Amino acid sequence: MNEEKSMVLISKIAALVEQFDRRCEHASGQLRHLAQQMPGVVRQSADEHFRRIPDEVMGGVRSGIERPVAAYEQRLREAGERLQQASNALNSQLLRAETLHKHLIWKVADITLGSLALLLAGGGWLSWHYYEEIRTNQVSADLLRAYNQADVTLCDGRLCAKVGKKDRQRFGDYVLVEPR
Repeated sequence: MNEEKSMVLISKIAALVEQFDRRCEHASGQLRHLAQQMPGVVRQSADEHFRRIPDEVMGGVRSGIERPVAAYEQRLREAGERLQQASNALNSQLLRAETLHKHLIWKVADITLGSLALLLAGGGWLSWHYYEEIRTNQVSADLLRAYNQADVTLCDGRLCAKVGKKDRQRFGDYVLVEPR
């Protein structure tokens, strides 16, 4: 789920970066176009005014042009500063996303290795456990097989076995089996 969120975040960041680049290129093109036209327009306007207006009016024209140009330059500086701040913020977000992605990769690797180790340990324990069970059951099976092949019965609550004719204490054809 975190990987999906990370991918969505990365795609959004990529879209923001692409939009930022387009706006920067567009603004740069407009600035170049305006910068190329400005000197010619100013020169032409100044030439016309110089021809028609006496020296007194010429000073007023100069101050009138300087104010809008200064205001325009100020707006350009502010826009550049905002672009720089946005670029820094985007760079910071990209670094955080990259760090988050690295942490996510390590967590997935740790979980995978931990799960694998747990599976191996559980498999080893189960193998040992069932080996012991099989060994115990094998002994029981051997005992039952021998018991099944022998002629044994209970005599007064004790186990008796049918044996050869040379034994002493008998219960008919059966002899007591010595307890362990």
